[in-house]
Amino acid sequence: MLALTGILGAAYAYLAWRIASSLASRLALAVPFLLIWLVPVIYWVGDRERRGVADDLLHVAGYLSMGWLSFALVLSLGRDIVLLATGWAAPLAGMDGFLRDSGAAWVLAGSFAALAAGALAALRGPRVRQVDVPVEGLDPRLEGVRIVQITDLHIGPTIRAAYIRRVVRAANDLGADLVALTGDFVDGSVARLARHVAPLADLQPAGRVYFVPGNHEYYSGAGPWLAHFRSLNFKVLLNEHATVSLRGARIVVGGVLDPAAARVAGPQHVPRPDLAAGREEAPAFRLLLAHNPKLAPLAQAAGFDLQLSGHTHAGQFFPWTLAVRLIHAPHVAGLSRSGRMWVYVSAGTGTWGPPIRLGSEPELTLIRLVRGPGAPRA
Repeated sequence: MLALTGILGAAYAYLAWRIASSLASRLALAVPFLLIWLVPVIYWVGDRERRGVADDLLHVAGYLSMGWLSFALVLSLGRDIVLLATGWAAPLAGMDGFLRDSGAAWVLAGSFAALAAGALAALRGPRVRQVDVPVEGLDPRLEGVRIVQITDLHIGPTIRAAYIRRVVRAANDLGADLVALTGDFVDGSVARLARHVAPLADLQPAGRVYFVPGNHEYYSGAGPWLAHFRSLNFKVLLNEHATVSLRGARIVVGGVLDPAAARVAGPQHVPRPDLAAGREEAPAFRLLLAHNPKLAPLAQAAGFDLQLSGHTHAGQFFPWTLAVRLIHAPHVAGLSRSGRMWVYVSAGTGTWGPPIRLGSEPELTLIRLVRGPGAPRA
C-alpha cells in the first residue's frame, strides 16, 4: 500500500501543480485520488465480501476515477511536452500562450470527454466479431463449425445481470455448435454474485458449454465457483478434455488451469496443455481453452490446432491499449499464430476495473472453422 500511496501522491502533486490554480480546485482534485486509494485499502486487503449498495457505488466511483486519472495524466503530459517543444520549434511558438493560458481547462475538458465516451462504449456492450480460422487439413465435415467465445465478463460492481442477459441473448442468436467460456467471469463470491451469473445457464446449445477458470476465479474462490458453474451445466475443464461429435466428425476440447492457480492453490496446480490434449484419442481437431494467451507455446507443443484466450482486454482503453503490447506480444488481441497453431485472443466481453472502452471494444466472438490448404486429417 505504501507503493500505491506514493504513486498516487506523485500523480496528485503533478496535476495539482499543472491544472489546479486555487486551494478549492486542489481540494476538489484530491477527491478522485481519495476514491482510487480507498478501493484497494478497504476491499483488496480487507474484507472482500463486505458489500452493500454503498460499497458497490464506492467501487464504481473509484474505478471511474482511475479512468479519469489516466486520461488526465496523458493529456497533461502531452500539453507539457508541446510546451517544451515550443521553445525550440519555431512553427509551434504560437501555441505557447494558448497552452499556458487555456491548456489546463482543455486538459480537464478532454479528460472528462474521454471518460464519458469510454463509459458509453463500455455500457453499450459487446458487438459480434466474426473470425474465420483457416485450418490446414480440416475434416470437410467440420467446415463452417461455429464456436462462440465469451470471456472476461468480470461480473461484479459494474457488470450485472441485465448486461449478462443481453450477452446470452446475443450469443444464442448466433446458433453456435459449442460455446467456449475462457475465464475471468466473476469478481466476488458465489453468495454475492450468483443471481447476476444466473442468466448464463440459458446459453445454448445445452451440454456443449465449456468453461476454464481465469485468474479472477482464483481470487474470488475457485472451489465454490467451479462447483457453481458445474451446477449451471457447464463442462469445467481443468487440465483435461472432452470429445464432441459434430456432423460425424470429432473435436477434442481441452481446457487448462490458469497460471494464477499455482500462486493461490499451490505449486501443483499448474497449466498442463499436454494433459488436456487427449493424445489417447484418435486424430481430431483439437481446440484449447486457455485464459492466458502466454500458454500458446505449450499448447502448440501439445498438438492443438486452435487456442482461444482472453485476459488482455486488448488494453481496454488508451494508453493501456499500447502498453499491453509490451506485456503480451505476440498474442495481444485478435488472430495470430504460434507455429502451425492458431491463437485467437478476445478483447473481452465485459470490462475490469474502470468500466471504460476507448481504443478497444468489448466483443462477443463467433469463430468459424474453414478449410485451409493441406490434406484432411484421417
